[in-house]
Amino acid sequence: MLRRLVTIGAAIAAFGGLSACANFSPDAGMEVVGGIAADELNKDVVALRTPEEAERARAAVRRLLGRTLTADAAVQVALLNNRGLQAAYNELAIADAQRVGESLPPNPTISVSRISGSAELEIERRIVADVIALATLPARSEIAATRFRQAQLRAAEETLRVANETRRAFYRAVAARELVGFLAQSQEAADSATRFAAQLGETGAMNKLDQAREQVFYADLTAQLAVARQRAASERESLIRAMGLWGADLDFKLPTALPALPGRPQASGAMEVEAVRRRVDLQIARVELDALARSYDLTQATRFISLLEGGYADKFTKDKETGQRIRDRGFDVALQIPIFDFGEVRLRQAEAVYMLAVNRLLERAINVRSQARDAYRVYRSTYDIANHYSREVLPLRKIISDETLLRYNAMLIDVFSLLAEARQRIAATIAAIEAKRDFWLASADLKAAVAGGGMSGGRRDGAKSIADSPAESGRH
Repeated sequence: MLRRLVTIGAAIAAFGGLSACANFSPDAGMEVVGGIAADELNKDVVALRTPEEAERARAAVRRLLGRTLTADAAVQVALLNNRGLQAAYNELAIADAQRVGESLPPNPTISVSRISGSAELEIERRIVADVIALATLPARSEIAATRFRQAQLRAAEETLRVANETRRAFYRAVAARELVGFLAQSQEAADSATRFAAQLGETGAMNKLDQAREQVFYADLTAQLAVARQRAASERESLIRAMGLWGADLDFKLPTALPALPGRPQASGAMEVEAVRRRVDLQIARVELDALARSYDLTQATRFISLLEGGYADKFTKDKETGQRIRDRGFDVALQIPIFDFGEVRLRQAEAVYMLAVNRLLERAINVRSQARDAYRVYRSTYDIANHYSREVLPLRKIISDETLLRYNAMLIDVFSLLAEARQRIAATIAAIEAKRDFWLASADLKAAVAGGGMSGGRRDGAKSIADSPAESGRH
């Protein structure tokens, strides 16, 4: 009997249209993520599903870490090794399974009842399917496919976010290391000058005031170097977290200085138009609007009848005394009668949700255009500032430093003038390093403003100028 019911259930399922069923994606939707990563980052991404894929990714990470790290290499390591990003790809696989589940016809309900009395035995069998769910299966499958497309774009957006954060962390770490190197050299020079001043003081050629000035200059540089080393360690750890490294991989090498500025800045072009066209978060909002539109149409189609079940039913009765058997066949229908709710509530709600998405999309588009304009303005201004330091300020500071040293050696100026010039030269070099760092951070923000993945939102506390350190308070 149960076998017969199952056969009938299979027939009803076939009636529902199995052609609407979807198959699992071969790569769980990663083709969209890989395409966006290739176009926007020129990098490879992979969802680590098998031990073989994990081992290949691990080998690639080891090769990249075996050389002095670059910004592009750091980004590629993060895309292969960041476990938070892999978790986002796992969520995409879950969304793929949900898409397939939404495309399947509803399972029929099978019920069997047996009632035995003193006079007769009664057996009733029913198999019921949700007719509304069967009828709306194509529409629900399209909505599920749209939601899956949205999940793919979210995974791509997370990929861009990890790449952008890694690039920013790399520039901050290299700038901090470059600053430590410069301050260490300055401290060595100041240490030599302090020892020489002490020797002159022993002979009476330098008074105590000038000796104290030399010593406090060295003390200030020592404090600045300690602060710079602390920040460099923190910035390196931020980069380590972005790349997902631990253990022996922590011994990677960073460059000693930031890359040189490009020969000319990037032209603005149609920056706003490109941002509206390429931003992943806008694409997600558009797909959301499409899904809500389809859902609104489905709500309209099922406004009055949201529950309709129908199926096969038969009843078998046997008289225990006579042994006579009676069998009745028929069908079973369950219909929700719209007495109190005519679907107006669901319809109004769906319409309001759709218009909410429309306005959110328009708001986001306006904000994206503004972010693109502002990101390019910051990019161009930081380029001009960094270029000004490298072409104007630092060369002039070198001339002034050389001339001041000549006059000091000729005993035309005192040691205080020499120390004041040394402080100003150090401050100018620090500002030049930080200006170059800000340019590369602005360059990363510009890419994020056009393609998506999140912007840094300006300078954070960790990017605060070393010149703001309390150790510098006595330099003027």
